Amino acid sequence: MSEAIDKKSLSERDICTKFITPALVNRGWNINTQIREEVTLTKGRVIVRGKLASRGEQKRADYVLYHKPGVPLAVIEAKDNNHGVSAGMQQAIATGELIDVPFIFSSNGDAFMMCECTVTEGQREREIPLNQFPTPQELWQKYCDWKGIDSEIQPIVAQDYYPSPDKKQPRYYQQIAINRTIEAIAKGQNPEVLNVKKNAIKTAQNMLDFGRNIKVYLFDSDYKFISQGCQRYPERTAKKRLSGIKQSSVL
Repeated sequence: MSEAIDKKSLSERDICTKFITPALVNRGWNINTQIREEVTLTKGRVIVRGKLASRGEQKRADYVLYHKPGVPLAVIEAKDNNHGVSAGMQQAIATGELIDVPFIFSSNGDAFMMCECTVTEGQREREIPLNQFPTPQELWQKYCDWKGIDSEIQPIVAQDYYPSPDKKQPRYYQQIAINRTIEAIAKGQNPEVLNVKKNAIKTAQNMLDFGRNIKVYLFDSDYKFISQGCQRYPERTAKKRLSGIKQSSVL
């Protein structure tokens, strides 16, 4: 006869391995393509003291759940079993806001506390048993309903990223910009020109690298250049090409 596990003696990582991850897999989440653990979001603020510099604490998510790679749906903050089930909720909400996902969860291995940011009236938070975590299909449909993405344009929004030759992955804020642009195009808003701030030029160029084969023009606010793919044009050509083209500021 096997002995029962004393949850109170387990570390946070043990809680993830023994309870949270199995609960997700049992509800249909693919551990290879839909579940990422200990996701680093920021490297930490650089702190300078005199002639010495150091980095602050990194921001990480215990779990990020995806409809498919590049389309995040939810975050989960894990705590050890000496904490309550909702102890990680505030941290999880902050992470969810950072990476622009509407479904927030906290767990201590006993159950999940869920916060639906898509709910505008009534109760947003509720506790759910480990064996009743939402399936990938359920969260994806809720996400689409919230975003106004109907069944006709879902394949466009969920299209794979264009493979980067050097296998780069977009940072969380680049991913947000890409996904918002794709959603706008799918809904017929079609921002053929993206007006980007000077400090977002690199992000904009990365959008072209990752951006699912969408043909997009980019230019800075002073018309110093315009680019389509890897081609750049001088100021005079830029103004000529921009004439009559719809513009959209997304960055």
